[in-house]
Amino acid sequence: MVILVTGQYEQNGLMRMSLTRYLFILNTVLLTTTVVVLGGMWFAHHQRMVQNDMEERAMTMAQSVAAMPDVKEMLADTNRSQELATLAENLRHASGFEYIVVADREGIRHSHPVPSAIGQPTSVDPSAVLAGETWTGVERGPAGVTLRARAPIFGADENESGTIGYVSVGILASDIAGNVSTALLTIGGTVLVVLAGGAIGAYVISRRIRSRIYGLEPHEIAELLDNREALLYAISEGVLAVGSDGKIVLANAAARDLLGLHASDIGDTPESTGISGELRDLLESGEPVTDRLIALDDRILVCSRRPVRVRDADGGIVVTLRDQTEMTKLSDELDGARTVTRGLQAQRHEFANRIHTVAGMLELGAVDRAKAYLTGLSTATIRANSEVSVRIADITLSALILAKSVQAAEQGTTFEVSPMSHLADELDDRLRADVLLVVGNLVDNALEATGEGEWVELLVRHHVSVEGELMGDIIEVRVTDSGPGVAPDFEERIFSAGFSTKEMPGSERRGLGLALVRQACKRWGGKVVVESAEETVFSAYLPTRRFSRGGITSTSEVSQ
Repeated sequence: MVILVTGQYEQNGLMRMSLTRYLFILNTVLLTTTVVVLGGMWFAHHQRMVQNDMEERAMTMAQSVAAMPDVKEMLADTNRSQELATLAENLRHASGFEYIVVADREGIRHSHPVPSAIGQPTSVDPSAVLAGETWTGVERGPAGVTLRARAPIFGADENESGTIGYVSVGILASDIAGNVSTALLTIGGTVLVVLAGGAIGAYVISRRIRSRIYGLEPHEIAELLDNREALLYAISEGVLAVGSDGKIVLANAAARDLLGLHASDIGDTPESTGISGELRDLLESGEPVTDRLIALDDRILVCSRRPVRVRDADGGIVVTLRDQTEMTKLSDELDGARTVTRGLQAQRHEFANRIHTVAGMLELGAVDRAKAYLTGLSTATIRANSEVSVRIADITLSALILAKSVQAAEQGTTFEVSPMSHLADELDDRLRADVLLVVGNLVDNALEATGEGEWVELLVRHHVSVEGELMGDIIEVRVTDSGPGVAPDFEERIFSAGFSTKEMPGSERRGLGLALVRQACKRWGGKVVVESAEETVFSAYLPTRRFSRGGITSTSEVSQ
């Protein structure tokens, strides 16, 4: 089977980008975005910190000047205004502020960097500061945009209450921007270094990832995945993969149908999903297994196991499953048809011999002897057929039993139908198929175990038992033979698919008959057992119906 999958990437003609370039661009863009955002946050935080520091410095200077006793005395004495202006200018030059202005309660300046501004009123409303509050902020004045701090000057005399003026200290906004610009160079250099290192790291990572996936490009990986999914879910065989950790990693649709798994079971261990018995043993790591037969519920599965190696390491196992149930049933039915055909051929030869015998008697003139011979043959044939048809009302089953009797006669084995056999009615089609399967396989098994001079007995009986409020119809099929028997160690194993105590040349499939018998009994809620002492007895029980107070319920319906 060849499955061809055309990738979507070929059909829509999308431009393909190498994985190295794709990962490099993706990581670089992500890193650049992250670093730029972080750099912006760093710059904004630094700018805010610089401004807060400048505000704190200006306020400290304003409060320090306002608290100086000389400033209070000079401001209170109008004759010492020039001294006050000189003191303020000396402090301004020493601290590096743009200006230090001392004003009285009327807002008249007593100091200013521009001499002509001394004695002039200030351009702002000082009422808040004169009320005893401090203030910081950014304002536009004669010197430009400045960051300002104002502090009130309280009277020098302890008995004097209230403010006598205020001090205003200012810093040019351009000076603050200069300090921030210096930090911006540091931030920008750091960002560039991080970006360069990140780009190199992104390239190394992309090359490393590509080497780990065998140099495949994204579109090639997608096409491989599409092809794998199409292949796994198009084949009719079940594919089950178990990893080195013992957990199920893959189960296609056919495997889930055969084993009753769900998609949610992927990732669980076989034991937790309900897989048990021979199949669970097969799912354990081990040597390769080819075409092993396993009976699972009412199915016969042909399983093969192959270990997986990934770079010389244990990668788990892959098990393939093929459902051979229907094919095995058809093969079994074909064997039954061949048995009937061989019986008819034997009867034809026997009939020809008898016709030749009668013709010879007539040629010799022994007419009375010919009549007696034909009468005896007719009576024997009618008696043999009537013994089966009287006890077994189902025509199809009767025909199979007669064919098996002819098969036994060919190999010199005595075949008898037990006088206790009794089947009064025709069987349902589904039940008939399983009864034929059970009778055919058990009788064939007995005939293979016996030879010339030995015997086989068949019992087919319909039982009706009553126990309290429950009553059950059961068909018992019992085959007894005088063969060598079954060893005690094999009494359970002989019902396993693929197990056989006989090795026959040219036979690739042995040990399916008894496995099919057990499955047929299980379908109806019954069982099959073997006892081997002086004689070998196989007993199969097929409950046909279950009766309860509420009415009649088919066992097959209950099982469904």
